[in-house]
Amino acid sequence: MKQRGIGQKIAFASAVIFYLCGIACAIAAFYYNRQLGSDNPIVASLMASVVFCIGGGIVLHVIGRVDLPSLKIQSDK
Repeated sequence: MKQRGIGQKIAFASAVIFYLCGIACAIAAFYYNRQLGSDNPIVASLMASVVFCIGGGIVLHVIGRVDLPSLKIQSDK
């Protein structure tokens, strides 16, 4: 297994944070949906935040776990 760079470690940590934010928004959307109804703009924005956070988390997860090749230019010395 190849060593991951600092950028990939940060991307994976950010993905975990995005997943947690998505779960928190889903819980808040469920709570406010029962309190305010599904036609409230707060509930709609929380549901949109769930989609954004989960989508961003997937992208960052892939960036953090992919096996990137070395892009350094090799000299013939």
